[in-house]
Amino acid sequence: MQFGNLDFQPVAQHLELVAAPVREALAEMDGAEVLAAPIDPDVADTAAFCERYGIRMADGANCVIVEGRRGDVVRHAVCMILATDRIDVNGAVRRLLDVKKASFAAMDTATALTAMEYGGITPIGTPAEWPILVDQAVAAGGHLVIGSGVRASKLLVTGAVLASLPNAHVVPIAKRAVPAQ
Repeated sequence: MQFGNLDFQPVAQHLELVAAPVREALAEMDGAEVLAAPIDPDVADTAAFCERYGIRMADGANCVIVEGRRGDVVRHAVCMILATDRIDVNGAVRRLLDVKKASFAAMDTATALTAMEYGGITPIGTPAEWPILVDQAVAAGGHLVIGSGVRASKLLVTGAVLASLPNAHVVPIAKRAVPAQ
């Protein structure tokens, strides 16, 4: 499937394009349409990727790992938000995690706990005990470009696929939209 300037193919035929935990999770996703395309890893970050490959920011969803604390208890969550939006970390996400303080997980923490590359983290294959908070706009989206677990490729999925992931919760976590490109 052509999307922007990329030719996405069924990921099952290109498992070399995804991180190991993503491959394992894909085996459990019977019938879900997940497509993959190789990209230049130097432009894996959202704005650079969109510009290089002719993808609108509104057609991308970012995956952010959030860490929350309440006393000595640390909780993690995966947050999926449109690339044009911002996450309400200290409002909606903090309340949903039932923590006193929430913030973006440090890069070293996020990569170590997910076994994925920074800039390529995806909800597919994240630790099973973590909630996946899918913003309502993402769940309602058509085809969306997301990470693949590595910086050298991207996945193409629908919002419905993201909303159907194990432990996914469709919730309002967008703080405000930034101008779309």
